[in-house]
Amino acid sequence: MIRRRPIVVNGGGFVVTDLSHNVVFVVDGCGILGSKEELMVKDGEGEPILFISKKGGIVQALSTRNKWNGYLIDYQYQGKDKLVFSLTDPKSCIAQGAPIRIHIEPKRHCKNWDFEISGSFADRDCTIVDCTRKIVAQMGRKEHIGGKDFYHVEVQSGYDQAFIIGVMAILDNIYGESTRC
Repeated sequence: MIRRRPIVVNGGGFVVTDLSHNVVFVVDGCGILGSKEELMVKDGEGEPILFISKKGGIVQALSTRNKWNGYLIDYQYQGKDKLVFSLTDPKSCIAQGAPIRIHIEPKRHCKNWDFEISGSFADRDCTIVDCTRKIVAQMGRKEHIGGKDFYHVEVQSGYDQAFIIGVMAILDNIYGESTRC
């Protein structure tokens, strides 16, 4: 279950709980971090595990897609963050409707992309599939609970939940929701 936090109250972002309502992940956006286009995924104890940033620069400004990079925060990795995935999304009317694709580092067996997002995040109805079209995660609305502030994500066994929550954080930011200023 994902519950959005209001920007004015808690700095935005969202909280992820399990079926027993225990906090599993917390996602902080610019209301907490103080920087646009940067996100932080923390575990249930509040320890940072994934740092996400939108790539910038001249080449990115001229591109028809935005690129987001997710870095594993591993203090045993000599203080350096390790790139674990990149997500590209269409940013212009030319590329509108193009799929959102995710590339995993190090490269896996898939040629052009490892995961793809279909459906509508804005409607809380989307699916993440791998390059063989196997469903990895599905998002849906919680009908009996308040609108777009609550929704659920079901992650299939064998897939990294922090990675999926990182992807949800990026989608939340792309669609101008609780992680965005």
